[in-house]
Amino acid sequence: MDEELLQYVPDVHFEQIPIKNLVSNQEYQRNLSMKHVQRAAANFDLCQVNPVKVSRRDGINYVFNGQHTIEIIALVSNSRETPVWCMIYDNLEYKHEADIFANQMKYVKPLLPYETFMANIEADSDKHIIINDLVESYNLAITPSSAPNGICAVATLERIYDKYGFQTLDRVLRLLIGTWEGAPQSFSCNMLNGVARLVNAYGDELNENVFKEKVGQCSVKEIARNAKDRRSGSAGFAEALVLAYNKNSRSQRLPFDKLFTHKINKNGQGMVDGND
Repeated sequence: MDEELLQYVPDVHFEQIPIKNLVSNQEYQRNLSMKHVQRAAANFDLCQVNPVKVSRRDGINYVFNGQHTIEIIALVSNSRETPVWCMIYDNLEYKHEADIFANQMKYVKPLLPYETFMANIEADSDKHIIINDLVESYNLAITPSSAPNGICAVATLERIYDKYGFQTLDRVLRLLIGTWEGAPQSFSCNMLNGVARLVNAYGDELNENVFKEKVGQCSVKEIARNAKDRRSGSAGFAEALVLAYNKNSRSQRLPFDKLFTHKINKNGQGMVDGND
């Protein structure tokens, strides 16, 4: 191979090294997250395992990229005798290791939620196909950016589906479509989460026709302004939506305190603490 081209090839070699022979307690490393290790181990996929980067100094194998990887494999295999593929650097000093660790993600472009969602569609992920089919059933589309009749808050759709279930997500979309007819800002993450809070808290007590009529008298921007005056994030949106729903109404009012004293119910029916 051309010598000029070789300068772009790292001077490394690969070995399988038992986990017990790897050291990963350098000062520059972040603290080990056992919560992350346990979550990854519960969803272990051998094809997602990357080689561990190792600096061999004074005969010791120092891990400077992959400390969580080795702990995940140790947990899944129930043995520190388990070997892992390691990319060995033989000529690094401690300061150089720390510099590589600090800057390893500096120029890595992370996947956008939309890109991850669409990749999961291509992978035939049941959850993502179900969510996409639901969105399309309302003549909406998953989009990479804000657009009429498009939802770009794809991570929020997934969170609502995971946290509250399909029925709640379905009702959230139905309410938003019926109220604002696909206006882009009506599908912001705060609005989606705010309506999901209401659906979960009040269940059948939330009258959809009243919601569309009363809340629909306010623009999306007005709801957002009122939410900002209440509190940050989706909690502010939820409060603003309840206030709009209850405005000038003596009946069919939603009890305000119930908004924050409910349990999560994936069947789409609101539950108050202490009630089944």
